[in-house]
Amino acid sequence: MRQKEADAGDAHALTVDGRRLHAGPEGVDEVELVLKAHSGAQPLPVHKAASGGELSRVMLAIEVVLAHADPVQTLVFDEVDAGVGGRAAVEIGKRLAALARTHQVLVVTHLPQVAAFADQHLVVDKGTSGGVTRSGVTVLDPAHRVDELARMLAGLDGSDAGRAHAEELIGAAEMYKAYKEKSAGSTRKSGGSAAKSASSKASTPAKSSNSPKSQKSSTEAKTTKKADTGT
Repeated sequence: MRQKEADAGDAHALTVDGRRLHAGPEGVDEVELVLKAHSGAQPLPVHKAASGGELSRVMLAIEVVLAHADPVQTLVFDEVDAGVGGRAAVEIGKRLAALARTHQVLVVTHLPQVAAFADQHLVVDKGTSGGVTRSGVTVLDPAHRVDELARMLAGLDGSDAGRAHAEELIGAAEMYKAYKEKSAGSTRKSGGSAAKSASSKASTPAKSSNSPKSQKSSTEAKTTKKADTGT
């Protein structure tokens, strides 16, 4: 964070702690985020230090932290998982699922570890007929979702090993989301009890106060919905 000294004729200057500072539309402070990509790297401005995938993940981290203060209710992440896999992809899926509890989150992903956390899974299909290429979007039911995740994992349709792994991924994701929902419900319940108790103490002694398959492209689309919709 830095501050810019005001010019002599600056009509919008403000005096802060004895210094005349230029005041822009957002105030007198200029804030720049820096990124230290690894332990041996020098902290640099995010736009210089981060790759495209890292920029998406930095944005995801910021959105998760500021979720309750962000007025934007719909967030779109295009390949936020670029350049990662395995455990890191699972962690990205968890962060997206957490964000989807308070926002509508649309995610375009190639990774089954991320797609497994979707509340609703859509596939973008591309096929050619009569020399014309067309694209379409298909909403998957639970059975076809397992098939699609198996295809993403193994690259083969009908792989028993891929299906078993897909079912395991979906099961782990559902368990995680249920746990987070239960934890959030307990927190809300505790907060409500505390508020009710405080209200009762403040009231008079007599009274108390009283949510057909075509050739597929490599793009997988995932949609998560707000937690208050019940999906």
